[in-house]
Amino acid sequence: MIPVLLLGAAGRMGREVVKAVHHDSQTQLVAAVGKGSAGRDAGEVAGIGPLGLLIENDLDAAIQNSGARVAVDFSLPSVVGSNIRALLRAKIAPVVGTTGLSQSDLDALDIEAKAAGVPVLVAPNFAIGAILMMRFAAEASKYFEMAEIIEYHHEKKLDAPSGTAFKTAVVMHAARGEDFARVGGDTEQHNSTAIGARGGEMGGISIHSVRLPGFLAHQEVIFGLAGQTLNIRHDTITRECYMPGVLLAIQKIGELPSGVHFGLETVL
Repeated sequence: MIPVLLLGAAGRMGREVVKAVHHDSQTQLVAAVGKGSAGRDAGEVAGIGPLGLLIENDLDAAIQNSGARVAVDFSLPSVVGSNIRALLRAKIAPVVGTTGLSQSDLDALDIEAKAAGVPVLVAPNFAIGAILMMRFAAEASKYFEMAEIIEYHHEKKLDAPSGTAFKTAVVMHAARGEDFARVGGDTEQHNSTAIGARGGEMGGISIHSVRLPGFLAHQEVIFGLAGQTLNIRHDTITRECYMPGVLLAIQKIGELPSGVHFGLETVL
């Protein structure tokens, strides 16, 4: 069994990971960190009854006592970078679901991970349907000159755009091999009565982030040509849809070479 350390154990995703790892025959939860619920039993917090494993407040202490080989991070954007570095020092392979890391962050972590000889898997989305959405969007990018992304999340999501939207724009731009045509050209922002109404932009793709109660995680990629549009959409109904991908990442990360690997598709 693979010994797993979990960061963000008391959060919405963390509670799902506790349940998934506990019920999986190939993984074992050996440590849990969650500053808001330190001292409480991880199983009770997750709603599955006591596991005899208390949530800890200090990551370094959890690392020293756990014997973990893999760590799953669903913490906060403000601490995910320092978490990964602590895990690399301990030779523990991080599976990172926390979003908010920029490309420069990923590049710096890649250098550190290779120096440590440890693989890092950063997955903006663990849902298989979301991975297919990105794959289909990349294929469509070869044939459409204009595209936009609208992503919808609950009001408590801290980063914008989402990691999934960022990853989608990256793979779309790579598949196209050049920037998409910009709607309105360079003067578009100056003509807007609400600055930023077009959203942010990556490679000619406008990205719009919606943060409202009632949403969980949803994304729509819209392509346009004269006389037609193509919509590719993925909707997350419950967080349990992420758990098969999380377990797969835990089981497969040891097969990856050292360095940062971006996206669940690297282990599919």
